[in-house]
Amino acid sequence: MMHKHSRHRLLVLVLLALSAPSWTVYSANEGAANPALNVPPRNFVEITPDTRKSVQRGLAFLASIQSKDGSFGESRYGRHVGITSLCCLAFMADGHLPGRGKYAANVERGLDFVLNNAQETGLIAADTSHGPMYGHGFATLFLGEIYGMSNDKRLREALVKAVRLIVQTQNSEGGWRYRPEANDADVSVTICQVMALRSAREAGISVPKKTIDRAITYVRQCQNFDGGFKYMLSSGGSAFPRSAAGVATLYYAGIYEDNAIKKGLDYLLDFRHSMSERSGHFFYGHYYAAQAMYQAGGKYWMSWYPLIRREMLLRQDQDGRWQSTHGDSYSTAMALIILQVPNRYLPIFMR
Repeated sequence: MMHKHSRHRLLVLVLLALSAPSWTVYSANEGAANPALNVPPRNFVEITPDTRKSVQRGLAFLASIQSKDGSFGESRYGRHVGITSLCCLAFMADGHLPGRGKYAANVERGLDFVLNNAQETGLIAADTSHGPMYGHGFATLFLGEIYGMSNDKRLREALVKAVRLIVQTQNSEGGWRYRPEANDADVSVTICQVMALRSAREAGISVPKKTIDRAITYVRQCQNFDGGFKYMLSSGGSAFPRSAAGVATLYYAGIYEDNAIKKGLDYLLDFRHSMSERSGHFFYGHYYAAQAMYQAGGKYWMSWYPLIRREMLLRQDQDGRWQSTHGDSYSTAMALIILQVPNRYLPIFMR
């Protein structure tokens, strides 16, 4: 008998193949759609027994701290649509959906919170949201993923409006910034919007090609000579977190074979032996780095994932949480998503 997770994964793949329009694939070779993603050897173990135990403890912790209104987040990040969306994505990465799985009710309540904070303008933000385009990007990603996996019609209107807002607030450089205004831009907010657009497009929502083309131009211009990425066009130095975001942006925008990708991946690899170093953006950086390395596949993924998996298991507290200055629900969700990338349940993580 086929395992329930295998059945679920097969269903998702079939639905995507039948309903999702193609996403333009760019490369250095005149747009040839050849990602050249190497499949790891069969003896390469991704989800170990210890990883499964860690994930289950983490999911149980998240479920225990969800607010009555369905939201997640603490302190100044309380009732945050972005953090709520990340927590729900962490549940979904283990195969839990509304009406399916142990944590179905948690995903449903999180979804209700996000939808209840979807405004007529398209912006998704709660009253306490800080830098609303961050939260909006993650919330739109969440809606795109759950719509693509469930085809729940009540999500479509909110998702279409959310995508329209992203398209309308892209600035002249091709990126996005903290507020829903077409003023300045930075790599960090831009990756949130590009992932959201990719997810929505794969779920069947129309996304203008020129929006993605302009985003690609912006991100390319943010790459430095060393392969890393600067925060904004006007700022200079490379750093690991924003460079991970930069590489991930190119992948989700449809760039697979390109010198910018290789230079960016090689820049990230220089950090693989310093993963234990504390950083204010540790979880953020590795959330995007894990996705970039997974999309790269082959030697990149095989050399990266075991190291970040080990680091995440070491950092987890006994009660299942991961701690950070941005709140434990945020860091726990990020850690769980990182560990569960190999599950391949979320459409956005599928190659």
